[in-house]
Amino acid sequence: MVKPRQLGHIVLRVRDLDRSKQFYTDVLGLEVTAQREGQIVFMSAVSEASHELALMPVGPDAPGPEPDRVGLYHFAWQMDSFDDLKKLYEQMKQKGVRIGGVGDHGISLGVYFFDPDGNEIEAFYEMPKTEWPAEGDIFSGKFPQSLEEPAVSPA
Repeated sequence: MVKPRQLGHIVLRVRDLDRSKQFYTDVLGLEVTAQREGQIVFMSAVSEASHELALMPVGPDAPGPEPDRVGLYHFAWQMDSFDDLKKLYEQMKQKGVRIGGVGDHGISLGVYFFDPDGNEIEAFYEMPKTEWPAEGDIFSGKFPQSLEEPAVSPA
């Protein structure tokens, strides 16, 4: 069976292109890789990709995401380390980003937050596969660290 290598990109419809571009560059540090003024902005977290996210304006009166409709629930950005996730979480709180919560998924920990149009986003850190439980549901355990507690130094 032929299958994709990975998810390539997501395109979001947004009410205000400039506002959304500023959010994704300011909060997540994405780089604008290309844009067509007033039509579309292409952005990426990695320099090897033409884009991972594209934003297209649909106008200021467009309805927002609705929880009882078919469609996108959230999309996620993977962080290189737990420390990076913790720093991003602190930065989001300082910037007044609307945070929906923190999710403990056993092998990963995620911060759920919202962009200016109400699209839900997750930033997460996932432990290396070598640290996953050998048996059972890999998502049912407890992640070994917390975003709210200071790091414990080894004795």
